[in-house]
Amino acid sequence: MNNYTIFIIFGGLFILYLIILMTNRSKSKSRKSRKFMGDYKRDDKKE
Repeated sequence: MNNYTIFIIFGGLFILYLIILMTNRSKSKSRKSRKFMGDYKRDDKKE
């Protein structure tokens, strides 16, 4: 086992973290966009 093994492991975890971060950002952006609820028609409450 060489001295660089721990750096390789941490590098892999960091890359995995970045990938998860990017996917979460794109999902939240699509959620905020108008396309998300574009076809939704709100029913007015009858009083």
